[in-house]
Amino acid sequence: MARASLLISPELCIGCRACQIACKSWNQLPGDKTVNRGSFENPADLTPDLYNKIRFVEVPSENNPVRWLFVSQRCMHCDDAGCMKICPAPGALYKTKEGAVAFNKDKCIGCKLCSSACPFNVPRYDKNDKVSKCNLCADRIANNMAPACAKTCPTGAISFGDRDALISKAQKAGYAAVYGQADLGGLGAIYAFHDAPKLYGLADKPVIPEMVVFWHKYLKPLSWIGIGGTAALMLLHYVAIGPKKDQEDKDDE
Repeated sequence: MARASLLISPELCIGCRACQIACKSWNQLPGDKTVNRGSFENPADLTPDLYNKIRFVEVPSENNPVRWLFVSQRCMHCDDAGCMKICPAPGALYKTKEGAVAFNKDKCIGCKLCSSACPFNVPRYDKNDKVSKCNLCADRIANNMAPACAKTCPTGAISFGDRDALISKAQKAGYAAVYGQADLGGLGAIYAFHDAPKLYGLADKPVIPEMVVFWHKYLKPLSWIGIGGTAALMLLHYVAIGPKKDQEDKDDE
């Protein structure tokens, strides 16, 4: 499998949220405390313990009193990932060989820069200020198993497989658009839409914030030069001054 991806088809989703429960079960995530907000949609948003949420979208309809669209909200596993571009902690966010953007809480420094860099507002932070999000069940796909959400979905609204094959499948099915086919280098969670993306709560053209691009192209290289320069100066100081100072202190004694 060249690159693994999810294909999400909102029109096939019945809003059962079995994918939410399967995700929590596999990742051993606790339940989220919720309140009645007058909506079937709960929780209201992604949380550190909710990697995948079904968004309920009510849209106008001529033939029915109400038309519901159920859209899976999750990490998109961008090939050109803004979160990885801006993350200053090596290994805190990383890409697996299957194309998933995974995370390592032990290496996360809690800066929250990835939250500001994500065009989809996905990364969350737990009570210890450690990053938390969908990792495409990296441990499962590495062992040739589908992610828990795709494995559990009863209608095929979430399917998993080779990315190119999934895109071809969606195109042959006659969908108006395959969202994420080329955006941000190609998303690892692609959507089959009959209508405009904004109807499903997604931007027509997701982009990485300009400040992230500026950081990645200009400031980050300068910071590494600065770190290298500082280390060189410290070494120079040690070689040129450090030992002599120690000897002077001994002479004084």
